[in-house]
Amino acid sequence: MIAQLDADYVQARPTKALSRLVSYALFEGRPVTTRGRWINPLVFGQLAVAKKIPQLKSVRRPLFIVGTGRSGTTILGTVLSLHRDVGFLNEPKALWHAIHPHEDVIGNYDRGPAAYRLGASDADEAVVRRAHRVFGAYLAIVGATRVLDKYPELVFRIPFVRSIFPDARFLFVVRNGWDTIRSVAAWSERHGTTGDGEPRDWWGVDDRKWRLLVEQVATTHPALQGRREELLGLDRHVDRAALEWALAMNEGMEHEEKDPNAVTRVHYEDLVSAPRKTIRRVFKRCHLSEDNAPLAYAQQTIRTAPSKAAIDLDPRIAPLFHETMMALGYA
Repeated sequence: MIAQLDADYVQARPTKALSRLVSYALFEGRPVTTRGRWINPLVFGQLAVAKKIPQLKSVRRPLFIVGTGRSGTTILGTVLSLHRDVGFLNEPKALWHAIHPHEDVIGNYDRGPAAYRLGASDADEAVVRRAHRVFGAYLAIVGATRVLDKYPELVFRIPFVRSIFPDARFLFVVRNGWDTIRSVAAWSERHGTTGDGEPRDWWGVDDRKWRLLVEQVATTHPALQGRREELLGLDRHVDRAALEWALAMNEGMEHEEKDPNAVTRVHYEDLVSAPRKTIRRVFKRCHLSEDNAPLAYAQQTIRTAPSKAAIDLDPRIAPLFHETMMALGYA
């Protein structure tokens, strides 16, 4: 499925299909585990132009969907993308790499130094200017007034994003940990590839993402300090996914507690069981007007899925995972 487009989406609001195709072709880039990477030079070429020209449109109250992948972030973004005011970018990692050269933890476009966390000090004047120009160009090209950017890893970069866009709002998507980690494991096994003798899967090129997650995030957690080598030794997808999920959830909860006006928690289970109610709550929290197209699409397309059973996790990360489950209200 290209750009998350299906027949129901096109029928719900045909003009949004064109907006999604433009977003997909010119701004998001193609990651290392996908086909069509021939388009990336075109993407970076036009992003280079956008960084240099005067800002075409003001970027006001941008929205960011954060959390972990495989937790419902894509379906939430797809539904909200049908709102008349919204332009939706689905994991525009090429765009962010054009803004900050050290943000590529996967290795999609660069193999140099990368920072899993980016803070306020990383948003210098040049970065802020580039971000406003690129996002402003995007809004002008797709004819939208509000940016919606789904990039789960930005949960570790909220201070960085807020330094660029002080009025940004974050939708922190939460899903039962068992369902999320099983989905991550299945995705990596299904989509993992090998190129130039290197594995390329959920954990980046040759485990680049995994190493950075352990070294820059996990070892700063009080329960995991001094355990770098132990954690790097985890090799099962489900164990790695459990650690990533727990760290991301704790990061999101911390920012939610610090600034509940800027960070809104959205439970995946609420989205699938009561889509209209949940989307209307998001509209209100994000200052989006009532719009029936996304509500009708959500009601028509979102389906519940049976929850996955618990499994035995590596004892090195199981306590943190279970504590996080309890903190989020999952028994």
